[in-house]
Amino acid sequence: MWTLLQIELFKIFRKPRTYLAFAIIAAFVFLIQLGLLVNGRDWMKFMMGSLDEMMDIEYSKLINGYAVCYFVLNLLLVHVPILVALVAGDIVSGEASMGTLRLLAAKPVSRTQIILAKYFATGAYVFALLVWIAVISLVVSLAAFGANDLVVAKEKYYLQVEASDVLWRYFSAFGFAFIAMMVVAAISLLLSTLSENSIGPIVATVGIIIVCTLVSEMEIPIYQKYIKPYLFTTYMLGWKGFFYIGSDAENQTIKGSVENLPAILRSIAALLAYIILLVSASVYIFRKKDILS
Repeated sequence: MWTLLQIELFKIFRKPRTYLAFAIIAAFVFLIQLGLLVNGRDWMKFMMGSLDEMMDIEYSKLINGYAVCYFVLNLLLVHVPILVALVAGDIVSGEASMGTLRLLAAKPVSRTQIILAKYFATGAYVFALLVWIAVISLVVSLAAFGANDLVVAKEKYYLQVEASDVLWRYFSAFGFAFIAMMVVAAISLLLSTLSENSIGPIVATVGIIIVCTLVSEMEIPIYQKYIKPYLFTTYMLGWKGFFYIGSDAENQTIKGSVENLPAILRSIAALLAYIILLVSASVYIFRKKDILS
């Protein structure tokens, strides 16, 4: 199994398209950081809205590395699934189109091991991608803007999280994002086992994400009641819950707390269930598949 995993990692990281995702993310994050470095005060005034007229706000403290990273994650994690699909959608179908899948299946290893090795190798790519995002969005932002309290917008009010209480929340958020992206990888893997070319699984995965996201965001009662609870996209933004700090009966924030931890845990459980179901389906289909090319 370890040898198979090493082989799959080599296949993934030798392809130029793998590094395209890292380059796109770097360009995106650096453009945001540059813009906020030059016009961060104007952006923050827009975000704070009418509060600027009611109180004296120290924008120099609000525009810090933690705030910049939070802003980046809100924009970026919506699009990262597309970059994951770019690699995961090719993991099986790419070999089928090149004619190497039949040779691989003829090796003295089970087809279950082959699929699991491909999925775990994709997981290594997803992990590397999220570490890269963490480095350039959090580490670089802290170096450029410094650290201070984080102000988070929630519906009609704002939450202030002390600087000393922020870092662990980012680690938790990236961990949650990893699980969410592995659901996308599992969808791509399943579609890849059904296809003989790479374009189909990649486009289909992106299409599924777009449709499910739109349905999740629609405030239509029938969708909210009967469809939304079963869509994986409903749970993918649960990482934001780590930044919603809890409060006591006197409305005083509690350091180190999370406002609705059970909801986050339910989201994690739902995403893990999707992963198990999708990967199991991929294994079943691949074991029954007639490999003719």
